[in-house]
Amino acid sequence: MKDEQGAAGGVPRSSFIVHGSKGEATLEQNNDLENEAGAKAGVMTKAELVDEVARVVQLTKKQAETIVNIVFDSIVESLRSGQKIELRGFGSFRLRSRKSRTGRNPKTGEKVEVPSKKIPYFKPGKELKELINKAVTDAGGSPVSSSTPSDSGERAAND
Repeated sequence: MKDEQGAAGGVPRSSFIVHGSKGEATLEQNNDLENEAGAKAGVMTKAELVDEVARVVQLTKKQAETIVNIVFDSIVESLRSGQKIELRGFGSFRLRSRKSRTGRNPKTGEKVEVPSKKIPYFKPGKELKELINKAVTDAGGSPVSSSTPSDSGERAAND
């Protein structure tokens, strides 16, 4: 992915420049590469995913886009039909049901009935968590705690 580095030979997308005089330093973020690419730091867009697939598999962008669209469409259709999608080592997609409730219109304060609905939910797999935490540890940071509400079973009762 190009999250940490831009396309220009490993140059970081975002770097800090120290300015100041007589020992006074201020930090100013340099977003030139980010603005030229039109992408947000830390976000991989669908177009960037298509570019990466095309590069790695040596396909045209059109062929790679077709593959990415097929994968996304398959996930959506499986969820629509009520199926759970399990990608070993990566994670699983499933639907969660939200009960109907009485909400409030923040503008008028009026009570509003919010209907029940189903929302897609992604649960990362163990290997994905380990790979991400290993990358954080290797980069010199401390690993993020892997204890989430879904891990502790707090939300399991709501499913």
